[in-house]
Amino acid sequence: MLDNITVVLCRPKYSENIGSVARACVNMGCPNLILVNPREFDLNRALPLATVKGKKVLERAEVVSNLALALAPFHKVYATTARMGGWRKGILMPEEAAKRMISETEAGADIAIVFGPEDTGLTNEEIEICGSLISIPTMPDAWSLNLAQAVLIILYECFKLKPTRKLRPIISEDSRLATHEELLTLYANLQQALLDIDFLRKDNPDYFMMPLKRFINRLSLRRNEFNLLMGVCRQIRWLKSVADKSGDV
Repeated sequence: MLDNITVVLCRPKYSENIGSVARACVNMGCPNLILVNPREFDLNRALPLATVKGKKVLERAEVVSNLALALAPFHKVYATTARMGGWRKGILMPEEAAKRMISETEAGADIAIVFGPEDTGLTNEEIEICGSLISIPTMPDAWSLNLAQAVLIILYECFKLKPTRKLRPIISEDSRLATHEELLTLYANLQQALLDIDFLRKDNPDYFMMPLKRFINRLSLRRNEFNLLMGVCRQIRWLKSVADKSGDV
């Protein structure tokens, strides 16, 4: 069972595709589905495509209003994209991502895999708040995949690697993995601290933070480490305010 993995559909267009995704989820033992701001979602149109087996996944799917809210409790977030190059660095193939995800779930992480709407995919802003990128290779002149096909391919790679079901380890509050919401808070505080000491260029700080975000995302940050880095940010900003008041800067 891929019960530590959640499929997140961001702004899906067609209820029928949502039903097909639910069927793909149950095929691969993934019981968790979140719908972010679906367009005119109709359960009655989705159910026939989900089939009897996928009905339970579809009926218990959570519907939320925005992506940040949907991702807040997760420890690791993977976004899917068909677009390559530019600032989209370190893109993983499905089998590479699956190895990471299964390893992370065995360490106690809850993982979200985000899929964009059928016609446009995820926006740059939506991609930016996710941790890692996955792209499914296709023929160059036929790169568009059906939403359920994309979900099935990535979950299948995870399913192949899933070991015999184990009990999740008991993890203390200090040693648990930092959630996605906590990481976003850390990124915001770290960016401001680095701006205060002129480490980041002020003309486009979001862009120059990207390598640092990717680095932190690879670390599987724990809650106590999150607290440590937040303390560093607070100390930097406090020292900067003291220096400003004394006229040393």
